[in-house]
Amino acid sequence: MKILVISGFLGAGKTTFIKELARRTGRDFAVMENEYGEVGIDGPILSQDGPDSSAELNIWELTEGCICCSTKSDFASSLLTIANTVDPEYLIVEPTGVGFLSKVMENIRQIQYEHITLLAPVTVLDGHSFERYQAEFREIYVDQIAAAETILVSKMEGADCDTLAHLEQGIRRLNPNADLVMQHYSQQDDAWFEGLLNKGENGQTLSPAQDMLAGLENLGVTGLELAHEQQLLVFLQGVVSGVFGNICRAKGYLPVGKSWLRFDVTDRRYTITGIEPMEDSRAVFIGEGLKRAWLREVLQKKRWISPIRTKTRTQAQKEKIGIDK
Repeated sequence: MKILVISGFLGAGKTTFIKELARRTGRDFAVMENEYGEVGIDGPILSQDGPDSSAELNIWELTEGCICCSTKSDFASSLLTIANTVDPEYLIVEPTGVGFLSKVMENIRQIQYEHITLLAPVTVLDGHSFERYQAEFREIYVDQIAAAETILVSKMEGADCDTLAHLEQGIRRLNPNADLVMQHYSQQDDAWFEGLLNKGENGQTLSPAQDMLAGLENLGVTGLELAHEQQLLVFLQGVVSGVFGNICRAKGYLPVGKSWLRFDVTDRRYTITGIEPMEDSRAVFIGEGLKRAWLREVLQKKRWISPIRTKTRTQAQKEKIGIDK
């Protein structure tokens, strides 16, 4: 999972930019919104699919304080929960407009591991408010600019050359090294938006190999249906114990009896949650030595076939130990 932090002071246009980023790239996004108030507003806006939308966003909201300070432990836990359950290709983190970007980045660095990559942070800056906010909210505002590796100037369409030049000089005094985009981001091509998703922290470009699960097989299955929840439990126990191959990741949703359920498998752990009825049922399995025919047989046949039907008692005991771990 790659994490892209998109910062900016109140009203700079972060939410609008995130929608454009999702539309231009069509990538697998989840978005963590840090709303600094009792009621979250941006989450419902982001989750709306506009006429030009090409990506459905999975929105997570934190509304009980700022992720750069008072709720940083909850923030870290939420990031790990998203990584271990949803596991999107990209997680977009939108801090509150009055948060310190440097502290948000520091909090994420503390939980980085081989499956989490921190991308170069972006700050959206309202050019009209630059002088005022720099004077009135200097500590927070300057931090958001100085800690950014890409700065996008917004709301300056139609400004004359002298105004833009003066603004650029002021921004450069606070951050001389960032990639500064004075032209509105909507004028950029799709390759530029893709570049933001492959720009590692400190500016290095991530190699294509870092985007792939090298050497692993994957299997997509549709048309799934099970008669009752016990069958799904037995199936998932088979998945985590290696019955269907060395599966390191699996997720899907299907009708089980009269309900729809979603399952998610990471390593040797699985979760089951209820969801609203979907138009179709599907699942994906990623790992080594996948027993493709058996996976389809168990999930697609009307007649239930237990995945542990050929196991000896000793083998079943060994697998149970693995599951309990």
